[in-house]
Amino acid sequence: METLKNKIALVTGGNSGIGYATAMELKAQGATVIITGRRQEAVDTAAAELGVTGLIADQSSVAQITALAQQVSAKFGKIDILFINAGIVGTATIAETTEELFDSVFDINFKGAYFTLSKFIPLLNDGASVVLLSSNTASMNGVNSSVYSSGKAALNAVMRIAALELAPRRIRVNAVSPGPTKTEILNKLGLDEAARKGLDDWMIERIPLKKIGTADDVARMVAYFCGDGASFITGAEVVMDGGMSLA
Repeated sequence: METLKNKIALVTGGNSGIGYATAMELKAQGATVIITGRRQEAVDTAAAELGVTGLIADQSSVAQITALAQQVSAKFGKIDILFINAGIVGTATIAETTEELFDSVFDINFKGAYFTLSKFIPLLNDGASVVLLSSNTASMNGVNSSVYSSGKAALNAVMRIAALELAPRRIRVNAVSPGPTKTEILNKLGLDEAARKGLDDWMIERIPLKKIGTADDVARMVAYFCGDGASFITGAEVVMDGGMSLA
């Protein structure tokens, strides 16, 4: 059902995982979709598979975000949907966290997301929808997650303030906070097959619904936020973790 027909959507980090699934869902619902990513080959491949426009931008660089906004403006004018999704995972104890780890996570997950929102506000049509990808860890207290979790908590604070600032233009700003999700990002932790299975089992044991979420689950929620069914929702965070944060 093309509930998003005639809408123009931008998905950052749309060449894989949740971003890819969301780009597919938005397109299926009728939107014209633009995806971004850091690697030319990966973006080109994903864009061809999805039948969408692919643009290169590193979300850790404000200069590249600015250039991306200029590209989108020149080619599409205004947009109706902004899904700020690009992000990385970095874990360490507070005592062992390096400046390099701190900066790499915050540059993409917080600073990059913040300035993507900032630079694209002038390109949002009145009545547009912005969705930020947060995490259930923003409200949890897990060891080794101080940098990642605090970045997502900061992002949620920005989401709520942006919802107030953009309300006069009827622009809605919300966040989706997944828990464990089957995406390639978990495969980038450097674990062997046995360790990876052990991680999955550990997570499932702590999830009341006894399963790991999928990128498609998140994609459908993002699309819902972008449609008329969510027209009276702004400043909200939806946690999608199978009850994990309740335990």
